[in-house]
Amino acid sequence: MAMKQTMSSLHFVLLLELLVIANINFSFCNRSSYNVGGCIESEKQVLLSFKQGLRDPSNRLASWIGDGDCCAWSGIVCHNLTEHVLELRLRNPFSGYTSYAQLDAYEMSKLHGNINPSLLDLKLLISLDLSGNDFEGIRIPKFLGSMGNLRYLNLSRAGFAGMISHQLGNLSNLECLDLGWNKLHVENLHWLSVEHLLLGITFQSCNL
Repeated sequence: MAMKQTMSSLHFVLLLELLVIANINFSFCNRSSYNVGGCIESEKQVLLSFKQGLRDPSNRLASWIGDGDCCAWSGIVCHNLTEHVLELRLRNPFSGYTSYAQLDAYEMSKLHGNINPSLLDLKLLISLDLSGNDFEGIRIPKFLGSMGNLRYLNLSRAGFAGMISHQLGNLSNLECLDLGWNKLHVENLHWLSVEHLLLGITFQSCNL
């Protein structure tokens, strides 16, 4: 009788262990299938909305299509583990041109259009580089000042004009800001904190 109870208890323990192992394996299977495309689906949609607002004559964003892994798209850097979008590296690839042929390529490679506020939904974005493009005299969007995780913001030589938004002063984590070679002006720099003034902030070609 005691032997039967012992065997029953042993079978019960083994059954529990098998269930636990099966549950762990199922969890891992769910995790991999949930993110089989790599990047976060909602962030992919943000990037596609951003692309819709741009004109891309040289087709630099050809890899930005609805299916596939957006972490593998041109100019996108994601976190190795979480797959959240961390960086948008969209500077003109011919910014350092040294010949007339490269100058033509530089002009052709410029992105144009508008900057979609959907970028606000990239909550973990730390770097945004739009330098060397041509946004044709639009103002720097105020909403960029609400992207609180930004550490690096490069909008130089990108065709921005008008008043520099004081909302940029809200970027408390900013380590580098480059607004050089745009047709910008500002009433004052009161929106810049002491910490900002100690950073690598570039304002060439701005009317200060």
